[in-house]
Amino acid sequence: MSPLDSKHPPAARANAREQAGLKARGLASPPILKGSDGEGSVQVHQDDTMKIDGAKVFAVYGKGGIGKSTTSSNLSAAFTKLGKRVLQIGCDPKHDSTFTLTGQLQPTVIDILKDVDFHAEELRPEDFVATGYGGVKCVEAGGPPAGTGCGGYVVGQTVKLLKQHHMLEDTDVVIFDVLGDVVCGGFAAPLQHADRAVIVTANDFDSIYAMNRIIAAVQAKSVNYKVRLAGCVANRSKDTDEVDRYCKTVGFDRIAHMPDIDAIRRSRLKKKTLFEMPDDDDIVMARAEYVRLASLLYRGTEEMAPAPLPDREIFELLGFD
Repeated sequence: MSPLDSKHPPAARANAREQAGLKARGLASPPILKGSDGEGSVQVHQDDTMKIDGAKVFAVYGKGGIGKSTTSSNLSAAFTKLGKRVLQIGCDPKHDSTFTLTGQLQPTVIDILKDVDFHAEELRPEDFVATGYGGVKCVEAGGPPAGTGCGGYVVGQTVKLLKQHHMLEDTDVVIFDVLGDVVCGGFAAPLQHADRAVIVTANDFDSIYAMNRIIAAVQAKSVNYKVRLAGCVANRSKDTDEVDRYCKTVGFDRIAHMPDIDAIRRSRLKKKTLFEMPDDDDIVMARAEYVRLASLLYRGTEEMAPAPLPDREIFELLGFD
């Protein structure tokens, strides 16, 4: 017995409790966690009451700064041009997913819940849902303060609140706009609700490298949930050769291409979608591509099962010698 054990400090007592628990379960050592969502997974499975029924649900992912919110908002506007009732949910503490639809920054669901001490029954739909361009219903889920909490909890609370107020019953399309790369189970939570995941990328190494990680995350979630990959959007890219090379290698599809046009930057500064901008040739072209993409997604894409590459292989695949 070590001197520490003889003195029974907190660490030793905790170790003793753990050993006693293992002995009671007939185990010699702690089990190695290997859930269906991947090795080390301790994901809590979605409550059946939280399923989104009736609407087609899309989750938009991609590297940070790649244009997910721009894509999501213009895609929401495009769905309204097809006569669809749309709800867009921003899943980012910056709460800037929907401002081009509403013209303003909305308070987040999590902040609103804090104001009423998490008594959701005190809230009305207009407290956390704004109506934007084309009648798009806009919600900013927000996220926990930096370095604390879990994004998955925030997504769950937002969906719960929407269901409590019957906000999902008259909706044809739900779009989750999710921040950055998938680095934890929390920010993969929208995949539990989605029918299809759309990845926004660009014709460069970093964006495609991130896409490869996201594909792996979606594939892991698809073991237990209905989510499947829809394809990728090559955004802000003059060419698509690197994206196409990657897709051909892993068995994935590029389903849209949005060139790097200055009108998109201007629309963000004006706090508008492209559908509210002047009818310049490049803007008309971009609108048509978003409407084509919305139509494709709503009709349904083929299920794909791409095989993401190991880091070393994707490193060697992309770029020039």
